[in-house]
Amino acid sequence: MRIAVLGNADSWYLADLQRAAAERDCGCERIDYRMLRTSVRTGGEQTSAEGRQLEDFDAVIVRTMPPGSLEQVVFRMDLLLMLEGAGKRVLNPPRAIECAVDKYLATSRIASAGLPVPETGVCENSDAAMELFQQLDGDVVVKPLFGSEGRGILRVSDPDLAFRTFRTLERIDAVLYLQRFIPHEGYDVRVLILGDRVLGAIRRFSDGDFRTNVARAGRAERHDATDAEVRLARMAAAATGTTFAGVDLLYDLDGTCYVIEVNAVPGWRAFQRATGVDVASRVIEFLQR
Repeated sequence: MRIAVLGNADSWYLADLQRAAAERDCGCERIDYRMLRTSVRTGGEQTSAEGRQLEDFDAVIVRTMPPGSLEQVVFRMDLLLMLEGAGKRVLNPPRAIECAVDKYLATSRIASAGLPVPETGVCENSDAAMELFQQLDGDVVVKPLFGSEGRGILRVSDPDLAFRTFRTLERIDAVLYLQRFIPHEGYDVRVLILGDRVLGAIRRFSDGDFRTNVARAGRAERHDATDAEVRLARMAAAATGTTFAGVDLLYDLDGTCYVIEVNAVPGWRAFQRATGVDVASRVIEFLQR
């Protein structure tokens, strides 16, 4: 079996996937998004990168979506959809990546599935954002619509600072995505799902920061997910169409559990250290099956 990994060179996850693939007699090669090219002709299409035909691979693992223009990102997603349509297994499916990477779309679908989410407001101008700020009781978490690992996220509870923040975002043509701040005990729960299996769960803690991302110096420990947490995680993954998903859950001080996010390109280094689960091997095994 040949597996293509769309990801960063010299990354820990690439090395881990290549190690796991070699142990299962599979080939695992990195593909650079910037090198992708396609030739379309009557009756068929060929996609390649640096002389390698993607049609010759059995599966594609998407591990990143690097920054680019709207045209570049749309082209990449179109290629993934074409490969999926040609019968290649793409992990995660392109439509799932499109949904999960877009916080507004993902939150909307999760809420439509009847799952608890923090009250959220989305708009494009600072006046509307100030109205939403007041509706959300003047204590909000402002997030970039596209982003991961806690980057660009801030908590705002002062009206003057809120106005300045919203005006700044408006000037750079950003979409303003605001969620009511959920007071909590300083940890969240991540449940890792692959296909129909729950690989495990961790609790992520942070000292003095409402963000618990391990990439921002958070700490992780093994967590035995409850039946209710597993149910929420499975339903959230299904709502976004993700096959390989890191589902983040957060409890408020009254014990209500909210679905915060579904990550369609979940990291597993901290998860693996805390749980001992060989995630890369599970991913390769899943693709082989």
